[in-house]
Amino acid sequence: MFGELNNQEIENVLKSQIIGRLACYADGVVYVVPISYAYDGEYIYARALEGMKIEMMRKNPKVCFQTDKMENLANWESIVVWGDFEELKSDSERDHAIKTLMERVLPLISSETMHLSPHWPFPTEETGNIEGILFRIKVEKKTGRFEKSAAKRFYAS
Repeated sequence: MFGELNNQEIENVLKSQIIGRLACYADGVVYVVPISYAYDGEYIYARALEGMKIEMMRKNPKVCFQTDKMENLANWESIVVWGDFEELKSDSERDHAIKTLMERVLPLISSETMHLSPHWPFPTEETGNIEGILFRIKVEKKTGRFEKSAAKRFYAS
């Protein structure tokens, strides 16, 4: 069975996942890249180093974001979000973003890009020392789809 997720189901997926794909567009180029994120019900928060995605989003803040929850290929939920990139420069905005990112539930083994400080996973009191660009995506529109069916096993002979 295929279907659309309701708003609460979309919120649940966005809040429960930590990896998504960010799509941005500038100067005739579309760029899609995986990012680790946290979602607070209004914004998607992330951190990045200077590079192509940051340059592109500064030129064109309209972005698309996608994440999914995969049980298997026959049982999944997929969310697409459209919104606006906002670079966080003030101390209070950066502190809130860092707090949101630090409070998300993470797997025991995580990528170095998810580590916000050298003392990871322990919080640091000096958030001004955290490197990189903190940004958020103001969620303007979101949709969700799902498939739910009995998984069938096929065996090669």
